[in-house]
Amino acid sequence: MAKQLDYHTIHEIFARFQKADPEPKGELEHVNAYTLVVAVALSAQATDVGVNKATRALFQVADTPQKMLDLGEERLIEHIKTIGLYRNKAKNVMKLSQILVDQYGGQVPNSRAALEGLPGVGRKTANVVLNMWWHHPAQAVDTHIFRVGNRTGIAAGKDVVAVERAIEDHIPVDFQQHAHHWLILHGRYVCKARKPMCANCLIRDLCPYEEKTL
Repeated sequence: MAKQLDYHTIHEIFARFQKADPEPKGELEHVNAYTLVVAVALSAQATDVGVNKATRALFQVADTPQKMLDLGEERLIEHIKTIGLYRNKAKNVMKLSQILVDQYGGQVPNSRAALEGLPGVGRKTANVVLNMWWHHPAQAVDTHIFRVGNRTGIAAGKDVVAVERAIEDHIPVDFQQHAHHWLILHGRYVCKARKPMCANCLIRDLCPYEEKTL
């Protein structure tokens, strides 16, 4: 784990990220807040590409909690059976859809506590939804962000909550909105787990990682 970087270095890193990609987007396809919740819940231990393949047809027929309930669990399974842990995920989607209908009038709540109260929705999922749909500067720390944060010293922490707090504490406010997308994309395509592409990294001169693959 690298030492936490100083303010000026972090500011320069995110200024470069912003210049290269001013409006980074999440890669999970969705049409509203509800389909975003479902897509993120389905993405646990699965790839965004795999989830998108499964949900394109699903969201054409079930893009609200009530439509999902009308579809039913078995037909939902037919749509998502290519995704890992699909049976358990299907049960959670049906349960959270019922709760949204019964307790929230079919609408997705926009508080972290309410979102985390939904089956299959943890802190990371809640933060993704808050950030992507309501543009709240919530930081969803996944394996990519955890790795990049610690490898580079952008956001050092021993667990995901510590890394989330480090992002909030150390990354300048004007970069907070898109911070987790920049870090996810950087981890997914450049700062990879096994073979980081350091030669193609736009922050390599600012990164203290000792095992650079230059």
